Formats: sequence, C-alpha cells, structure tokens
Amino acid sequence: MNKKTLLLACAASAAILAGCAKKDPAVLTVGATPEPHANILALIADDLAKEGITLKIVEFNDYVTPNEAVESGQIDANFFQHVPYMNTFNKDRGYHLASVAGTHVEPLALYSGKYDSLTAIPDGAVIAVPNDPTNEGRALLLLQSAGLLKLDANAGLEATPQNIVENPRNFKFREIEAASLPRILADVDAAVINGNYAIPAGLSTAKDGLLVEGADSPYVNIVTVKAGNEADPKIQALVKAVLSDEVREWIKTTYPDGDVVPVF
Repeated sequence: MNKKTLLLACAASAAILAGCAKKDPAVLTVGATPEPHANILALIADDLAKEGITLKIVEFNDYVTPNEAVESGQIDANFFQHVPYMNTFNKDRGYHLASVAGTHVEPLALYSGKYDSLTAIPDGAVIAVPNDPTNEGRALLLLQSAGLLKLDANAGLEATPQNIVENPRNFKFREIEAASLPRILADVDAAVINGNYAIPAGLSTAKDGLLVEGADSPYVNIVTVKAGNEADPKIQALVKAVLSDEVREWIKTTYPDGDVVPVF
C-alpha cells in the first residue's frame, strides 16, 4: 500500500469511527482485519446478542488505525495482532494496550508467483517483507530458519535488512506495507506475507507456501483492549464467545490445511 492509499484507508476508517463516537452501553464495537478476524466475530454475533450485547464490527485494512482507535476509546477492542506487535506499540507510542485472549496462529509464509521451490529462486532475487515492527523481523527470522540469510544475533524481532550479516545468495529486500504484499507479489521474485492478507488473496500455506512458519509459532493472534478494561462484562462476554468450541471447530473446518490454527 503506497502512502496515498494508506491515507485513504485510514480516512475511510476514521469516517466509520465517527459513527462510534456516541456509545450505546449495549453495543460492543470491535475493530478487525477482514479474514479470519472479522469472520470469527460475525460468527459469534448471535451468541453476544443472547447476552444483550450488540456486536458492531469495524473492518480495517491496516495495522495502525485499529490500535489508535482502541487507545483513544473510539472502539472497545480490536482483533488482528499478536503480542509482540502490541508490545511494540505500547513501547514506541506510550500506549496502554492489553491482551485479553489468545485465539489462533496464522503461520507466516514465503510465496512466489514465479518459482515453485526455494531452490528455484535465483541468486540476487528481490524478496518483499512486511515493513512494520516485529512482522519484518519475524519474516527475516523465517528466512534465516531456512539458511537463506543470517541476522545479527542481537536483532531479534526488531531485525530489518540492515541487520543481515550474511546474505550468501545476494537477495535484495523490499520493505512493503503488509496489506500490499499480495498485490505486489507479481512484481517481485517472492514475498513473505502475513496470513490475514494471504488468505483473502487466495494463497494457502499448504499449497503455495515455499517456506512456512511452524504451527507452534509464538505469534498468537489476540483480542486487545485498553488496559483497565479487561474486566468489563462486555469484554468478558466477547472473550467467552471467541474462545468457544463453536469457534474452534469453525476454524478447523474452514482452514483444514492449517492456514489458521486454533490455540485454545
């Protein structure tokens, strides 16, 4: 996503959020990226309605605005990120975000529209990676796990291409906004793409992934609220519904190839 497109997306989200300014105590507003997060929320809307709670789902197509909206109180919770990303927001922006439930893992994977194996990717290839904190490091760590590069041992999840100390195949890296990675896949030799953007683009880790994060990934997706709101009855009802047998079985049935893996 280029800067202009990102601004338009954020503007659209801001317009949606303007309608959330006047809060109804019976309404729970949750921001989410479309798949699988918004779909999971849609699945539990009726369960919450039985508790007297009207679930309002606000869809976002970026990783920044939903955290801004929770911090400012424009929405009650969001559902799109993992703990390392949330912690980075708290550290870098002085936010007060807190996890209330860990739900599933979406394995990160390397995809290519030009090559069908890691060995087929040529020396000097251009590989796109997410440009946001933690997910960029996560992508580079995935490539390192296959021996494609070596990172400075101290870089960890904060790694960027500048922390690569060995690059035996002379790969070139393009840092791209995560939501845009599926759209630019044809313009690069390969790209490391987050599951919530790969799935809507029709990419499957099992069928298309050249290199896939293990299902034991520590990057569990979470429901996030502003610290201090964890015990809110509406939030607790949301947590109960999200961590239900119904949701677990829906994930397993909808994503039998492991593109989404429940952890509860």
